[in-house]
Amino acid sequence: MRVFLDDERATPEGWTRIYWPNEAIRLLETGVVEELSLDHDLGDDERGTGYDVVLWIEEAVALRSFLPPKIYVHSANSSARAKMESGVLAIERLVLKQNK
Repeated sequence: MRVFLDDERATPEGWTRIYWPNEAIRLLETGVVEELSLDHDLGDDERGTGYDVVLWIEEAVALRSFLPPKIYVHSANSSARAKMESGVLAIERLVLKQNK
C-alpha cells in the first residue's frame, strides 16, 4: 500500500489518500504500508502534522524494531521539510544499525 498524507494536493494515482497523522499511524501499525509520502501542514496543528508521523516511526523503530516503509516528504514548508527529512535520515540510520 502507498499512503499519501495531505490536506490539499491531488492524490497521485495508485496512492491511498489520508488527511491526519492518526490515520497514517493506524495504517503503519498494520504493516501493509510500503511507501509513505508526507506533507507537514495539514490544516489543523491541534490534530497533528506530518512530522508527528516521522516521530512515531522513529520511536517505533528504536523501541520495537518496527520496519518502516520508504518515506518521502513532499511538504512545501521549507523549514518543516528540512526537519522531517532529518527525521527520515535518523530513521534510516536506526534501521541500518539494527541490521548490523
